[in-house]
Amino acid sequence: MQQGRMQCLAFVVLAIAPLVLLPGNGQARARDAAARPRAVSAAQGAKSSDAPARARRAANALRQFTGVVSAVDKTSITVEKRGKKPESRVFIKLDAMRTTGEIEKDARVTVYYREEGGKAIAHKVVAKPARSGSS
Repeated sequence: MQQGRMQCLAFVVLAIAPLVLLPGNGQARARDAAARPRAVSAAQGAKSSDAPARARRAANALRQFTGVVSAVDKTSITVEKRGKKPESRVFIKLDAMRTTGEIEKDARVTVYYREEGGKAIAHKVVAKPARSGSS
């Protein structure tokens, strides 16, 4: 019985001896483990502080919508997207809106716009001529 305890004690001493004899190695691991959560939280802090800047850039970016003009008047343009998921949008024209091509009914257009105050404000419209029915 006593011999079994001595063998167990010898095993424990031999297992712990490398850790005791090499304290720098064990301390370095402890320091690394303690520093890891701070480094991770610092990286997450940098990401979270960058999030509002990314949101502002995304809000200021021009979006685009391509479709066929279904109605045009002095203050707005209505564009329909056809296909499997049809969609219609109304864009408010800016005074400084740039256009390429002639914006007329049934013309295929790409509208570059920004969402401002819940409304789509057209900044640029690129139009292709309407397709003719006869070839």
